[in-house]
Amino acid sequence: MHYEFSKLQIKIQMAENPVSSQIKIAVVDDHDLVRVGTEKILNDYGISHVEKFGSCSALMTRMDEGNSFDFYIIDLELPDIDGFELIEMIRARNPVARIIVITVHDEIWTLRKLLLHDVNAIIYKSYLGNEIVKAIEEILNGNNYYCEEVNKDIDRALDSSSHPSARELEVLYEIAKGKTSKEIAASMFVSDNTVEAHRKALFSKLGASNVADLIVKSIAKGYLNGK
Repeated sequence: MHYEFSKLQIKIQMAENPVSSQIKIAVVDDHDLVRVGTEKILNDYGISHVEKFGSCSALMTRMDEGNSFDFYIIDLELPDIDGFELIEMIRARNPVARIIVITVHDEIWTLRKLLLHDVNAIIYKSYLGNEIVKAIEEILNGNNYYCEEVNKDIDRALDSSSHPSARELEVLYEIAKGKTSKEIAASMFVSDNTVEAHRKALFSKLGASNVADLIVKSIAKGYLNGK
């Protein structure tokens, strides 16, 4: 277990809260094992109104028929649409939707984007289990919920000393184009020494050993996405 909350404690709390038995939840994931496992976890804690969907289109069809849910537990990787688009589509149909994202992605850019989309909870799939129930309880109490490892990664994502500054990113984009420090300095109207300082900071923050490694790690962390 990844938090100090026993099954018995949660069952007692859920039993004492009649609202929980009326909660309607949509589980959207393209892996049957995840859908079934999540449903069982929710059923074990007294939440019986659970519908499972293997794609965005299946959920949208259900919602467009006039059905809505109190919680949407979704994966970011679906066969027919990007998870971020799904979040927007759900909110367009249900502005008060409470969205719990379960994902294997721990990249800084993914977490930042989820925070910008104001999701109610983020849980890594390796932490699934009872974390879902804890997330639901926290959200019902008016709080957002992030599992322990997500919290650590969010702290790193928000730490300005751990990721490139706007100026460093400009240099990074130019490096990715194959430009030399002298060429970058000329295009940015700064000195060669200034560019070298930015390069040094980039290598340090990304833990890169050479330019190729810098580019690979920048892409992995989302700094060069769309560039």
